[in-house]
This record gives sequence, C-alpha cells and structure tokens, in this order.
Amino acid sequence: MERDTGNFVKGAGGTVLGATRTPFPGTTDFSSFLVQAMAARPKVIGLANAGSDTINCIKQAAEFGLARRGIRLASLLMFLPDVHALGLATAQGLICTETFYWDLNERTRAFSARVRPHIGSNALCMNHAGGYASVVHYLKAVADMGVAAAKANGAETVARMKAMPCDDDCFGPGSIRPDGRKLHPAYLFEVKKPEESRGPFDYYKLLQTTGGAEAFRPLAEGGCALVRA
Repeated sequence: MERDTGNFVKGAGGTVLGATRTPFPGTTDFSSFLVQAMAARPKVIGLANAGSDTINCIKQAAEFGLARRGIRLASLLMFLPDVHALGLATAQGLICTETFYWDLNERTRAFSARVRPHIGSNALCMNHAGGYASVVHYLKAVADMGVAAAKANGAETVARMKAMPCDDDCFGPGSIRPDGRKLHPAYLFEVKKPEESRGPFDYYKLLQTTGGAEAFRPLAEGGCALVRA
C-alpha cells in the first residue's frame, strides 16, 4: 500500500515527505509515530495499517488535534464498520476509499434494505458486498453452463465466470480479468461531521469516482507468470 500510494502521489505531482513504521503486532500507542509524521509538516498523513491499529491511530490523531493543525488523515484500508466503531466525532474528515457504500445509489440502497433485517445493527462494507457479489456471479455461471458441468470441471467454471460480464446490486456492471481481478468502480469518501449525518450508517460523502479500468493495478504490472497482458 505504501509503495502504490507513493507512486500515485509522485505521479500526480505530489511529494512524499517520509515514512515511519510501527512494530507489529502489539502496538497500541502510536503517539510518537504521529509526532514524527507531524514534524514533516505534511498536508496529509496516510495510514497504511488496518483494524484496531487504524482505529487507535485515528483516535490518537484526534486527541492531538491534527485537523485543527490543517493536517488531513487518509486511511489506505478503511471499512464502514471501522467508522462506526470510531464514531463521527472522532472520524470526521477522514479520507478513505471503498468499492461499495450502502447509500451510493438506488441499487445499493435496495440491496441494503433486503439484507438489513438479517444483520441487525451491523455496518455493511465492501467485504460483505464482495462475498455476496462473488457468490451471485458464480451461481449465474453455474446456471449458464449447467450444474453437472460446473461440478465436473472447476477450471471450466472459473473460465466461464471470467467470460461472463458481471452485474449485481452491490457493484453494478463489471468484468473479471484473465488474472482473476474483478473490475468495477472505486470511490473516494470523506467521513461526515456528526451534524451532517441523517441517521445510522450515514457516514460518507462521495468525493470522487474512479472507473474500473483505472481503479486497479494494470494487468501488465501484476507480475503473474501465468498471465500475459
């Protein structure tokens, strides 16, 4: 994540001022690392971690008042349940990206309305949507080629999934590349302020949409010996 983000920043004319790495696992106090990052006077601090490490970093950054200092936080791997755990008072202003958001359009809202009675107060994110969409596409491929043929040859079933266009209520139209990468849009979000939220899980403001062809690493840069661009 650090490599890819750094390459993108430099490619867009920005400057990477430095990096600091934290011991893993077992680190819960990130204050000294945040102070190191703040000392470089950046416009943005990127967090290339996940889970409780990200949550702790964001909590401690809020305590330091990074937003008041004009420094924005960007999480390179963030999910709506993480925002839910943090609360908007702490997470507000954070920049992150996901490929699914329940309130993105009519189809995502319809999907969320269908599953909400079964999941209670849990926040939906792209991981949940990805599991649903992959199973739906697999079942479409099985229906297309026949159950017996799909059971007889798993490789042929995968090939059929790659050959068929994808379309579901979570991600909309898309496709699967020869290397198995699913292509669909990705979205840049900003976490809302508490007063901007209209209710439960209304946490994101859409800043930018990146099409599937640009949202993922090019096929030629994957380094897979079994695939040729």
